[in-house]
Amino acid sequence: MLIVLLAGAAAGAINAVIGSGTLFTFPVLLSLGFPPVTATMSNAIGLVAGSVSGTWGYRRELAGQRRRVFRLLPASLLGAVTGAWLLLRLPEETFEAVVPVLLVLALVLVVTQTRIQRALARRREREAAKGPKREGRSGREPAAFGATYLIGVYGGYFTAAQGILLVGALGVLVPETLQRVNALKNLLALAVNVVAACTYTIVAYDRISWTAAGLIAVGSLAGGFVGASVGRRLHPAVLRGVIVVLGVVGIWRILAA
Repeated sequence: MLIVLLAGAAAGAINAVIGSGTLFTFPVLLSLGFPPVTATMSNAIGLVAGSVSGTWGYRRELAGQRRRVFRLLPASLLGAVTGAWLLLRLPEETFEAVVPVLLVLALVLVVTQTRIQRALARRREREAAKGPKREGRSGREPAAFGATYLIGVYGGYFTAAQGILLVGALGVLVPETLQRVNALKNLLALAVNVVAACTYTIVAYDRISWTAAGLIAVGSLAGGFVGASVGRRLHPAVLRGVIVVLGVVGIWRILAA
């Protein structure tokens, strides 16, 4: 119980900073003898509390993003429903096989985010010089919606490192600072976790370890506040470095498993 509680606290803190906390709790539950599907569902339910505290801790960085939230939130919700349904229909190996590839892609996007955003900014300046253009015509908004939906599917299915994928994709497609993208990521990941948790509870109540879910919830709730407090103070370069390190560790843990 203590091990699960501590793993939940670590996961809550890491999810608030970047979003790969499942890479801590999921292996712990497996090592304690929980079946993979039970571990996945119990973990997703438990981490909802940490997502709430992490999102609240980043509430200042969410200011001014209401319109963007309303545009992307439906994509996360639809993706989460799809992913939760797939978890109950497909073998875990289906998604676990592509997780390392997705993480590598996300890390590349995070590392190159600044250069890509500068290139996009220069392109927007050239387009603005040619005359007014309808918002969203460049294709960034549909691309952000599609990427958010696909990551929501992944998050509803496996949850591990969906935050890294969101930061990697939205960091390129959304013209915002890394900290504000991170705040948006926390809210979207919270939506995915809530939908997945509700689906698991309704459809597979008897396959969930409520003791493990409760312990992870308590630990992640506290960890989310701590992680948000620390993460908001990190310089963008340091935060980007933390993302890369955790992403590499996540890839290694998945491949080793």
